[in-house]
Amino acid sequence: MAAVPDSHTGWTFITSHARVLAAIADNPNIRIRDIAAHCRLTERAVSRIISDLEQNGYLSHTREGRQNTYRIDPAKVLRHPAEAGLPVASLLSLLVQDETERTRPPAAHTQPPTDATAAK
Repeated sequence: MAAVPDSHTGWTFITSHARVLAAIADNPNIRIRDIAAHCRLTERAVSRIISDLEQNGYLSHTREGRQNTYRIDPAKVLRHPAEAGLPVASLLSLLVQDETERTRPPAAHTQPPTDATAAK
């Protein structure tokens, strides 16, 4: 049996539902066990989240042998009224990066020129 991930204390910006959805967007054939490890959740929590997402039309799956292949509906809009009209695809574009982006060091922030430097 896999160990339960360490719990996290305090608040975070991203919900567990968004993390699970991003993990699936990154790999549509990912196993629940791997999602749980990646998101630092239990397998039971991931199963409940996947069920929530499927019941609300954000996610579907097909069984292929012993493996599930998930499909996200990118046009489905986010649930909270503050994000009314914002599709899931917009959220995922912020959360899912390809492997080269993940391993690259963060870019240095450049500041816009000030009046003094712009005049030179």
